[in-house]
Amino acid sequence: AGRPAPALVPAVAAAVGRRSPRTARRSAAVPCRQLGKRAPRTADADMFPIGPKDISTDSEEDLSEISGSELDEEITWIEWFCHLKGNEFFVEVDEDYIQDDFNLTGLSAQVPYYEYALNMILDFDDQDEQLPEDQQPLVETAAQMLYGLIHARFILTSRGMAAMLDKYQRLVYGICPLHQCEAMKQAVLPIGQSDLLRQSTAKVFCPSCREVYFPRSSKLEALDGAYFGTSFAHLFFLTYQYLVPQIIINPYVPRLYGFKIHKSVKDNLRKQKDQQAQRRLPNWEVPEGQGRGARRDDEILAD
Repeated sequence: AGRPAPALVPAVAAAVGRRSPRTARRSAAVPCRQLGKRAPRTADADMFPIGPKDISTDSEEDLSEISGSELDEEITWIEWFCHLKGNEFFVEVDEDYIQDDFNLTGLSAQVPYYEYALNMILDFDDQDEQLPEDQQPLVETAAQMLYGLIHARFILTSRGMAAMLDKYQRLVYGICPLHQCEAMKQAVLPIGQSDLLRQSTAKVFCPSCREVYFPRSSKLEALDGAYFGTSFAHLFFLTYQYLVPQIIINPYVPRLYGFKIHKSVKDNLRKQKDQQAQRRLPNWEVPEGQGRGARRDDEILAD
């Protein structure tokens, strides 16, 4: 049987801005899994109906994209997480994929509270090992980090790419900011500059000009780049080659009064800058007792 906990909603809502279904609302309507088996949901849903007063203000705002009929029905943690505002850039990872331990190799060393976070994502409920309530927000954060890393691996599969294809075609990630690409509304894909957490935020890759840019969406830029990885965008366009634009983007050519600026001008400016930097370097240190008249080693070698 599930654990109805509508009384815990205010306490947890005060600790974390974005509540998971386990702590905010779904625990009152959807029983959690026990010992790897999903318990019946309909009986508990009818026994503990959810009304507007049972959902916190933050949860109402976060779940705004879910219709009222869906709120009355069951919702998994993955569905809840992907419907949060700012998380529309994620696709829903299949639970079968997450339950395969091979797909999670190495993640336990990167995410704290790994077992608890994984149980939260899969809606498992181990009543024998309950964490104190003050550590619940840490598990919430760990679950979101773990899902992001799993997401980066899932989108490399055929099912994950198909889900990302739908978002790409709907311009969920925006269009390229380059003038020529923007004119033809060239869509972009998210990309990370590292596969490790906390190294860089998410960027976007344009298949037309083949450049990486900061995303226009501040919500996308706030996500960790490891949630999309460094390989996805390139593998995506190798898989869907028909999406690669055939139009060649001509690079911008600087001109003065209609005349091209010769490349030697840039080279000369670079040389002048290097010479000025060398002049600012400190002179060789003279050993004590030799005074200013002592010659440097390079001068002796020159003689």
